[in-house]
Amino acid sequence: MSFFKYIKAVGTGPKSNRELTQEEMKDCIRQILNEEVQSELVVAFLLGWRVRLETNAELKATLDVCNEYIKKVNIPNSIELGFPYDGKTDGTYLFPLVAKYLKKFDLNIVVSGDVLQPAKDGITIKDIATNIKLDENIHYFDRKEFLPKLSAITDLRKILKLRSAFNTVEKLLNPANSKFALTSAYHKPYVEKYSEIFASNYEKFVVVKAAEGRPEIFNKSKAWVKMQNGLEEFIIDPAYYGINYDKSFDKITLEEAINEINNPCANLEKLAKLNAALHLYCANKAEDINSAYEMLD
Repeated sequence: MSFFKYIKAVGTGPKSNRELTQEEMKDCIRQILNEEVQSELVVAFLLGWRVRLETNAELKATLDVCNEYIKKVNIPNSIELGFPYDGKTDGTYLFPLVAKYLKKFDLNIVVSGDVLQPAKDGITIKDIATNIKLDENIHYFDRKEFLPKLSAITDLRKILKLRSAFNTVEKLLNPANSKFALTSAYHKPYVEKYSEIFASNYEKFVVVKAAEGRPEIFNKSKAWVKMQNGLEEFIIDPAYYGINYDKSFDKITLEEAINEINNPCANLEKLAKLNAALHLYCANKAEDINSAYEMLD
């Protein structure tokens, strides 16, 4: 189909804009990933689509098309952590510290990354994964290798300097066929959105409310687990476990982030243990966070 039809659907104003059908959406994304469209037209579509607001059905169709191109590797007993690809600025990552607690439970962590994507200028999963020694139960997937067609449009996305629909879809591409997933959303409507887009791809799907879209708990947070009858909410409070970590950075450097991981303070180490308990719960290794935390003792 003509790509101009898709631009018209998202870029002609409130009276004429419309949702793309599943067939149209998939054709549109295939044309983009196969580089069958001029870059200027792709940028025009992504901008119009963002302004019009992407529907959950369109995002799900986009994810379905991405799955057609992903080179997957089976990692059994794994939980995928859905981090954004635009990095983080106010603190370090915990997953390198969490992994060691999960070894005796035969649980693997799966993360994926790429070069920095718009719209934030932060430290990425790739920065961490390629600059420290990861435990053997952490499996890092570089998108340039498992989904090169999406990685290849990074320069186009940088032209926009704005978030696009791909920022949402790329959080959980599931390159390892993981049965369990943990991601983050800052607002409740996005919890419902992510649940509708991603949950059907996993046996268990959990979303936490956390800053910068990171699926890691640093302070008192809400969390939701997808159940048959909807979303079930629960609270995770580090203070309940005697944890008081309040260190933050105006803009953390990669060197500082690595130093925090390699030389964790006592409370950061305790946070890693609490997050490990959350992972065990997400992977059906425990009935709740408290029992999971006790298992780690």
